[in-house]
Amino acid sequence: MQTNPFDDDKLHEECGIFGIFGTSDAAANTVLGLHALQHRGQEAAGIVAYNEGRFNSHRALGHVAPNFSSEKVIRELPGDSAIGHVRYSTSGGTLLRNVQPIYADLELGGIALAHNGNLTNARHIRDELVAKGSIFQSTMDTEVITHLVALSRKTTVVDRVVDALKQVEGAYALVALTPKKLIGVRDPWGVRPLVLGNLKGAPILASETCALDIMGADFVRDVEPGELIVIDAEGIHSHHPFPPVQRRFCIFEYIYFARPDSQVEGLSVYESRKRIGAELARLNPVDADVVIPVPDSGVPAAIGYAAESKIPFELGIIRNHYVGRTFIEPTDQIRHLGVKLKHNANRAYIEGKRVILVDDSIVRGTTSTKIVEMVRDAGAKEVHMRIASPPTTHSCFYGVDTPERGKLLAATHTIEEMTKFIKADSLAFLDMAGLYRAMGKPARDPLKPAFCDACFSGDYPIGLTDEVNRGTRGPRQLTLLAETA
Repeated sequence: MQTNPFDDDKLHEECGIFGIFGTSDAAANTVLGLHALQHRGQEAAGIVAYNEGRFNSHRALGHVAPNFSSEKVIRELPGDSAIGHVRYSTSGGTLLRNVQPIYADLELGGIALAHNGNLTNARHIRDELVAKGSIFQSTMDTEVITHLVALSRKTTVVDRVVDALKQVEGAYALVALTPKKLIGVRDPWGVRPLVLGNLKGAPILASETCALDIMGADFVRDVEPGELIVIDAEGIHSHHPFPPVQRRFCIFEYIYFARPDSQVEGLSVYESRKRIGAELARLNPVDADVVIPVPDSGVPAAIGYAAESKIPFELGIIRNHYVGRTFIEPTDQIRHLGVKLKHNANRAYIEGKRVILVDDSIVRGTTSTKIVEMVRDAGAKEVHMRIASPPTTHSCFYGVDTPERGKLLAATHTIEEMTKFIKADSLAFLDMAGLYRAMGKPARDPLKPAFCDACFSGDYPIGLTDEVNRGTRGPRQLTLLAETA
């Protein structure tokens, strides 16, 4: 699968998960849920449904719509319970064997599993399992969990899942399906999101509330960090099998990953982004004529910036939504077209004006450079870039697709150097204090931060065993897809 060469300056969430229990339309509702979560992963999708002693699965490369819209596919997924997954790979090719949910026949019966996040000791555990004779069918760290469940000597499937998860480190939200249960778990730090909903008596687990809205389901609550929820014919059962630790929800969910219409950890994502934009305007004002977002992720922050600065907001850049992550094999001519494949300047609102461009982040800086150039070519007198987050200076190891640190522009350049690199008249970022204020926190406590902000601070709350061991592994070891998808 050829990835779009012009989409390399954004961070990407790796996957979204969905599960539903106790409805005759389980697979169809799972398709709807995955549609709503498509932004969390665009390279593959899968559904496993359970019906009268049989697990039925359909997994495919590409988007949800072309693979799950036919009546034939839905008929092949009968049952009153199902789980689904959308995937974004972070390295290597997108292969069908790496599409979730994964399924395994265990001593206690079948289990299907879908996972969002990243296990930071997956390579270490995998090597130990392979040395003992385990055979892996994929390159996903998710499969490590199924092997640990299979090897556990606990007497129930729930206890085996707990036993397996106590052996892994990392950030995860997980749904699992057995013949009689739907299971949902969040890691003890609560880095990745998971919510509980209800559709006319059928419990739902999903990455975001937008997956509930699409089918008219009710939001019940967020699954707590370290909580394991078991849903069966008798109801919903909550367990807390892990020792409590400091909550560290991923702050980038508010900045970019989550859909604006979702409610995450009790906060509106849309309102949070507008507050972030307002803080950015207070911290980094500039005389200008118009505030323009880099679509689509910069729109709410730009609205907040414009309102606070009293500078008009305009859609000065129009995005072509029909150019996805996959495109044609790029020739030199196509590469030269660059960002125009996805964005086009709305010249009437740019020409002769001093422009403030608002975006959520700068990763490598390539797209920012092309956007600034495009706005200048449309006749802007000045171009000032404002970023609605602190500089991204560190890689994420908890389930987000980021380059290694040496390829992050902010890790190797000063603000002045970055300004010259993207050819803007000025460049400014939101600082950490402003970001925390926007999230309703008085300050960032360096001993107990309220969020995981490692991509900005380098403060990694969860162990990084595989990274520590990097370089000490022999040639036999393969490179896992760091995706947990």
